[in-house]
Amino acid sequence: MKQKTALVISAHSADFVWRAGGAIALYAKRGWNVHVLCLSFGERGESAKLWKRQNMTLEGVKQARRQESEHAAGILGASVSFLDCGDYPLRVDDQALFKIVDLYRGLDPGFVLTHSFKDPYNFDHPLANRLALEARIIAQAHGHNPQQEVIGAPPVFLFEPHQSEQCDWKPQLFLDISSVWEAKHRAFQSMQAQEHLWEYYTRVGLQRGAQASRNSGRKIDYAEAFQCVYPRVADDLL
Repeated sequence: MKQKTALVISAHSADFVWRAGGAIALYAKRGWNVHVLCLSFGERGESAKLWKRQNMTLEGVKQARRQESEHAAGILGASVSFLDCGDYPLRVDDQALFKIVDLYRGLDPGFVLTHSFKDPYNFDHPLANRLALEARIIAQAHGHNPQQEVIGAPPVFLFEPHQSEQCDWKPQLFLDISSVWEAKHRAFQSMQAQEHLWEYYTRVGLQRGAQASRNSGRKIDYAEAFQCVYPRVADDLL
């Protein structure tokens, strides 16, 4: 049987850990091949702690963030790759876009996780969203590199932004990640450059767990929330 796959498109090298680390660990535990694509290392806007070190360089920050991200992905059970498209600002040309398309076609993901449509605090995040959706559409086009197999229509779920209300993001799906919470929390600790976020996203996990319990009648300690991009197709309502 062909191994099931999933794709996570992360603007920066740590975004996937805070926002989707539970989903990644859960599906990796189920035997899925989960791949994370980081469009940048978050080297300018999300690495303040590293820049406070004496004689730090841009390449030094990138290398440190790469190592953190690879370590976190390993804890979660995922593979990870990087496009190094810059940070603050993130800029992606067609050549990079087509690399994402190639990744879609090579992986043929069962689902995709990425950022929200809007984020007035970080323009890199909605750009990652647009790239994820645009690459998905191109990967479905028979006329793009017609020697390759096209993909189907993988559902896309938007993970929770840092300030959801300001991003017009609404939770539509709660995923119980209680069984893999310890792995996600250990992955947090790989992100030494953003230690200030460890406690914040622990609280988010607990809050979403409480909301998931209230909406299901189940005992759920930790959860992640997602917004659906496309209509979900099912054989029944349960």
